[in-house]
Amino acid sequence: MRSNRVKFGPERVPQRALLFATGIPREELNKPLIGIASSFTDVVPGHTGMRELERFIEKGVHTGGGYSYIFGVPAICDGIAMGHVGMHYSLPLREIVADTIESMMMAHGFDGVVLLTNCDKITPGMLMAAARLDVPSIVVTAGPMRTGMYKGKRLDLVHDTFEVVGRREKGELTDRDVDELEICACPGEGSCSGLFTANTMACLSEAMGMSLPGCGTALAGTSKKKRIAFMSGSKIVELVKKDVGAKKIMTRAAFENAIRMDLALGGSTNTILHLMAISNEAGAGITLDDFDRLSRETPNITRIRPAGDHFMEDLEFAGGVPGVMNTLKSFLKNNPAVTGGDIAEYARIEPAPDRNVIRSLENPYYKEGGIAILKGNLAPDGAVVKQSAVSPKMMKFTGTARVFESEDDAMKAIIGKKINNGDVVVIRYEGPKGGPGMREMLAPTAAIAGMGLSESVALITDGRFSGGTRGPCIGHVSPEAMEGGPIGIIKDGDRIEIDIADRKLNLLINENELKSRFSRFKPIEPKIKHGYLRRYSNLVTSASTGAILRGD
Repeated sequence: MRSNRVKFGPERVPQRALLFATGIPREELNKPLIGIASSFTDVVPGHTGMRELERFIEKGVHTGGGYSYIFGVPAICDGIAMGHVGMHYSLPLREIVADTIESMMMAHGFDGVVLLTNCDKITPGMLMAAARLDVPSIVVTAGPMRTGMYKGKRLDLVHDTFEVVGRREKGELTDRDVDELEICACPGEGSCSGLFTANTMACLSEAMGMSLPGCGTALAGTSKKKRIAFMSGSKIVELVKKDVGAKKIMTRAAFENAIRMDLALGGSTNTILHLMAISNEAGAGITLDDFDRLSRETPNITRIRPAGDHFMEDLEFAGGVPGVMNTLKSFLKNNPAVTGGDIAEYARIEPAPDRNVIRSLENPYYKEGGIAILKGNLAPDGAVVKQSAVSPKMMKFTGTARVFESEDDAMKAIIGKKINNGDVVVIRYEGPKGGPGMREMLAPTAAIAGMGLSESVALITDGRFSGGTRGPCIGHVSPEAMEGGPIGIIKDGDRIEIDIADRKLNLLINENELKSRFSRFKPIEPKIKHGYLRRYSNLVTSASTGAILRGD
């Protein structure tokens, strides 16, 4: 066992003394030591219920014949961090999470780890650590939030709070409505109730075989979630005894299954960054082109908010991830899973999936997957759009550029009603380096949608979007402006072509003008010149490679 290096031998008297100081009985030293990496915090709604799940994981570990130690991992609520300086820290937190788990696991010699997570960057950070360490690992996501309710209508955070900003500007809502929506939209613990990044990553963790069946959609606070936590604690001891490291599960086949799941669900575009970053740690070789290749083959079979009017609770009751995998089984590659069996077990479901929520392959919402990768002279290395959340009218659009050097400037113009039908809002210097930290653009995209402009205005950025974004919003434009990418030379009044079906994103100026602008182009000075974000900016790579940190 890995833990033997801290438990046994005449030279380990000091280590044993310190372990005994924690209260461990001597006879328990013969058992595997299991880390429980808990991202509990009482400021993130998706994580507030984790104290109870920690107990159930702990019970499972001890029932399975191990001895557990809980250690803390930081968590950020993207919704609370949105729209101000806090959002610069969200994506960079992913690397801190991975590094924290690596440090704790290596320093204390734990034999395996249960990764208790839920929200946006914490889940991928934990999976990156699992792949990097290659120790037995199981992911337990804390579960989706139930929907809110106001005037007989179900609510979610994005549609009913972020988009309210634009709707209030249009005069559609009273101050009383706004007050009630903000208090009713998020009724309690859990990750926000639509198919945003947190819930997408939970579903993909299950599809990879890194969570037990049913974990991805089991609702927060339910007895089902507690049982999954208990069984995960017990199962991790079994994986330790069989020495099933994370890389035995996180193979290339597992990543392709996760991508298929993402595309079928119409999940968050953030998952592209995350799956490439996790793949980098696992050595699975996933690239941006894999997403587009698989998207052309994989139908979109659910419409969960923001793409439609179903919620995560509907997906849970329709069959959850196993129901989607059952539908996709002809596309999936068999692969080991943390159950000790294989991924084919996950696709066996009774009763059959509810086809009102999970459509059949013969009757998809869209013949392609929910995400498309665009390229052209504006994005030579690629850009990303959630095509399942774009109306047919806007799948092909040519508009006039309105250029902003930051999200904040763009937001002022949108709220100030300075954006008109036919505009393409361009927000640059918000990429991994330029942000730094690649802020999510939920505030401006939600304001555009709330003001009724999502079928006449497009938005492109070298930043990224929340999983809650809908409409023709194209992110991850690479190379970013700070690295000298073409998005940096766009001028107000330029014409921009967006053709999602043909995967095109082009700046419509002639070649001579393009060369002339590049010859004069110099990126702006970094916005943040101190602290962690400055170090992050110096090390981070392009969004087209997952915004990972260079190792040199």
